[in-house]
Amino acid sequence: MENSQSQSKNKKKRLTQEQVRQLEKCFTVNKKLEPDLKLQLSNQLGLPQRQVAVWFQNKRARSKTQSLEVQHCTLQSKLEAALSDKAKLEHQVQFLQDEVKRTRNQLALFTNQDSPVNNSNLGSCDEGHDDQVVVFDELYACFVSNGHGSSSTSWV
Repeated sequence: MENSQSQSKNKKKRLTQEQVRQLEKCFTVNKKLEPDLKLQLSNQLGLPQRQVAVWFQNKRARSKTQSLEVQHCTLQSKLEAALSDKAKLEHQVQFLQDEVKRTRNQLALFTNQDSPVNNSNLGSCDEGHDDQVVVFDELYACFVSNGHGSSSTSWV
């Protein structure tokens, strides 16, 4: 006989759809369960106060988990977008560095120098380099106007 009593005590009483609906409705207004509200819900739904309190506690935990999942998905999307943008920018930087190198080499050939121009030769507008900068600008404009430049090249 003791065994049948302990089995009936351990059986979990399921809530009806109407009870769940009432608890959900109340939860949307009150996330925390005050003693007066617990007593009122218990009487209204025909449930023990402890069961109402545990339902609210579990609902808060589920809500927090769902909220964290939504935040995680949002952050994951933002991370993926940022990584994609970073890769595009790195590609653009490499493309521009290659273009500068090609243009400087073209300038070296144009000015009849024996070796390609290194980065330090035309990298600044300090005194003594003003002539080279003007020549570089003119060469680049000529190069672009003849269709050899990348001004019409799209970024991949």
